[in-house]
Amino acid sequence: MKLLRFLFLTLLLLGTAAQAQTAEPDKPILADRIVAVVNDEAITLNELNARLASVERQLRTQGTPLPPHQVLEKQVLERMIMDDIQLQYAKETSTHVDDDQLDAALQRIATANHLALPEFRAALQKDGVTWAKFREEIRDEMIISKLRERVVDSRVTVSDAEVNNYLASPEYAAGANEELNLSQILLRVPEQASPAQLASIHARAEQALAQIKRGDDFARVAASYSDAPDALSGGVIGFRPLNRLPDLYVNAAAKLQPGEVSGILRSPAGFHIIKLIARRGGAQEAKTVVETHARHILIKVNELVSDADAKRKLLDLRDRLEHGADFAELARLYSNDLSAAKGGDLGWLYPGDTVPEFQRAMDALKVNEISQPVRTQYGWHLIQVLGRRVEPVSTERKRQLARQALRERKSDEAYEDWLREMRDRAYVEYRLDEK
Repeated sequence: MKLLRFLFLTLLLLGTAAQAQTAEPDKPILADRIVAVVNDEAITLNELNARLASVERQLRTQGTPLPPHQVLEKQVLERMIMDDIQLQYAKETSTHVDDDQLDAALQRIATANHLALPEFRAALQKDGVTWAKFREEIRDEMIISKLRERVVDSRVTVSDAEVNNYLASPEYAAGANEELNLSQILLRVPEQASPAQLASIHARAEQALAQIKRGDDFARVAASYSDAPDALSGGVIGFRPLNRLPDLYVNAAAKLQPGEVSGILRSPAGFHIIKLIARRGGAQEAKTVVETHARHILIKVNELVSDADAKRKLLDLRDRLEHGADFAELARLYSNDLSAAKGGDLGWLYPGDTVPEFQRAMDALKVNEISQPVRTQYGWHLIQVLGRRVEPVSTERKRQLARQALRERKSDEAYEDWLREMRDRAYVEYRLDEK
C-alpha cells in the first residue's frame, strides 16, 4: 500500500504538471515535486517548504540568527526523514495517539500560551497555520515521544548494584540538587562507519567548533550542523539535574564557566560539542519531604462528554459540596478514576507523584479546601487536600529516585543509539538537488 501511495503521488504530481502545461502553455507552473524517498514513502517540496517556514518562525521567535537557507533546508529535510522513519515504525508497531489524548495536549499548549483553545486556534490561523495541519503535527510529535518511551523502556535497565553504587558515590553524598543548563551539538556517526566517514564527520565537527570560536551564535551553528532532536531549537537542553545528564557532559561541563564551550567530545553516538549556559542549586540533598494526603473527582473528556460539559459537571458537583454533600460519596458516584471506589482517596503523595497541573493546584490548597476544576491530560478534576505532613525521606524513596536518575541518564544515549540503527537500516534517496 505504501508503494502504491508513492507511485500514485509521483504520477499525480507529473500528471498535474503535464495537464497544466497543456491547458496554459504560457503560464509559469508552480508544481510540487519529490525531494526525498524514505523507504517507500515520499517527502514533497511543498511539505519541506511548509516545515522550513515553521522552523524559521520558531528560530526568529527564539531570537536565533537564521543559518544560510540551503544549510537550514538540508537540516530540516534530514529532520523530516528521521521523523518519517520513526512514524513508519510507529505504524508497524501500532503506536498511536487517539483524539482524546491529542485534544488534551492541544488544551495544555493553549493554556501554556495563556489563551483559551478557540483563541489559540484563531491565533494560529492568523499566522497562516491551518488548524488541521497543526493538529496532525502535534499528533506526530506525541507519537514520536511515545515511541521514544517504548524504546527506552526496552533498552534501559538499572540494576540494584548500580543503585547501590550510586547511593554510595561521592556525587550522591555531595547532594543531587545541582542543575546545569546546557546546549549541545551532536554529529551522529553511523554504526558501521568507515575510517573515511569518521574523518569526514569529525571534520564537520571541527568546522562547527571553529565557527563558534570565531563568534558565531551557538544556536545558529546547532541548527546548521547538529543531528540531535533539539537541533532546530538551537540545541538547547535546558536545566537538568547533574545526576540526570550523561557522564560525558557532566565531566566536560565541570571544566567550563557559564558561557564557555567544550572541545569536541566523542561517544558511541558520535561527536559532541556542549555549551554551559548556567549552573544552579548544589545544596545538600533534602532529608525530609512534605507529603500531601489528597482525594479527587475526575471527569474524563471523550466523544460523549465535551471539555465544557466535563468542567460544567464539576462546577455543579463543587456547588453541591459547598452545600454539604459528601465528597467521598460524590466521588464514588461520578468519578471516572480507579480511586472512585475509595471515595477518590489518592493516599499520601510525594512531590512529583502527580502530573504538574495537578501538583500545582494541590500545593496551592489549604487543608480541607476544595479546588476549582483543574484540567490535566486525564480530564477535569476537583481536588481536596485532607492533610499534610513532613516525613524523613525513606530508604525506599531514595532508591526509587536514584533508579529514576540513573535511568534518565541512560535514556538519551539509548534513544540516540536506536535512532542511529534505524537511520542506518532505512532506504533514503535524496532528490532535493534535482531540477
